Amino acid sequence: MARRNHNPDVDVAAILDLLQSYKKVHRAARIDVQRENNVSIRIRVVDSDLQGVDEIKRDELIWRLLEKLPEDVASQITLVLPLTPSELKKSWANWEFDEPISEIEASWSL
Repeated sequence: MARRNHNPDVDVAAILDLLQSYKKVHRAARIDVQRENNVSIRIRVVDSDLQGVDEIKRDELIWRLLEKLPEDVASQITLVLPLTPSELKKSWANWEFDEPISEIEASWSL
């Protein structure tokens, strides 16, 4: 399981800061950010407000925020996983997020 780290690196901190604006509008959402390695960051957004929204529109919703990141930060994002709570147990990508095949350096949640 991923370890929790109380001091995200500068790039992860930038992502967490940016996603706070999503969290302000979607208060029940849970946002998890994982630093997989020195060039890979993974993001999961679990939000009941995504119910009924197709997968492409979900991705677009999150990426509209992430586009504001500097290119060198955004280029490290290898996974954006927007799910509803009811989809958590059905999603293979979610399972891999929780039980990663590779070692996760650190993980943070909003």
